[in-house]
Amino acid sequence: MAKKVSLKIRRYNPETQKSHLEEFEIPEKKGMTVLDAVNHIKDTQDSTLAHRWSCRMGICGSCGTIINGKPALMCQTFCETDKGSITVEPLRNFPVIKDLIVDTDNAMEHFRTAMPYTDIINRHASLDKEMIQTPEQRKKIEQSSQCIKCMLCYSACPVVGHNPNFIGPAAAALAYRYLEDSHDEIPNERMDSLTQKNGVWQCSFIGECSVVCPKKVDPAIALQRLKTMGVLHVTKALLTKRKK
Repeated sequence: MAKKVSLKIRRYNPETQKSHLEEFEIPEKKGMTVLDAVNHIKDTQDSTLAHRWSCRMGICGSCGTIINGKPALMCQTFCETDKGSITVEPLRNFPVIKDLIVDTDNAMEHFRTAMPYTDIINRHASLDKEMIQTPEQRKKIEQSSQCIKCMLCYSACPVVGHNPNFIGPAAAALAYRYLEDSHDEIPNERMDSLTQKNGVWQCSFIGECSVVCPKKVDPAIALQRLKTMGVLHVTKALLTKRKK
C-alpha cells in the first residue's frame, strides 16, 4: 500500500475572519517537499487553498510559513523528515490575508529605514571611472548580502510581535550590509535613521531570527554590531554638537 502523508493546514476566511485547521491526506512521494504537498492539494483536492510560491529552490523566499510550529520555507522542508502529520500555518506577526498568505507590506516598509542603497553618483568619484572593490572588502558584506526577504526572521522575532514598528531583523541586516560596503558614502544619514525610537535599540538579542534564517545571514549579530556602531555615531554627534 502506498504511503500517505497527512497535512493539517490553517485555513482563514477573510469574510468571516475565522480560522480553522483542515486535514488533507495525499500519497507520499520520495523527495516530496511541503510545498509539493500543498501544491498537490490545491491541484487535486481544493482549488480554493491560497498560498504563495515561486522559485521552488529557496531563492525567492515566497513560500515562508509556520511548519510544525517553526518558521520555514515550504520548498526546503521535506515531508519524509517529519513524523506523523505536518501542520502548516501562516507566518506569525503578520495580518493574514487568506489561508497561508500574509500581508508583509508593513515589514517591507521598514526597509526604507535601512536606506538600502549607496550614493549612485558617488560624491568623490567620476562616473566614467571604475569603482574597484577588493575581495577582502567584498567578503565583509558577503554574508549579509544573502537575505532573500522571506520574512521568517520577522515571524520568529518576539520584539516584532510586541512592536510592529520595530525595524526588524532583515532590514537591519540589510542596513549593516550597506554600512560595511566600501562604496557606501551615506553612513551618517543611515545611522541617523537606524538610531531612532523604533530602530536597533529595540532588539533584545534573543537570536531566533538567526536560528530560522535559511541563508545563514545572522541578523541577530548584525543588529548587535549596529548597536555598537550606533553608540559611536550618537556619541560623535553629541561631541560635535557640543564643540559648536
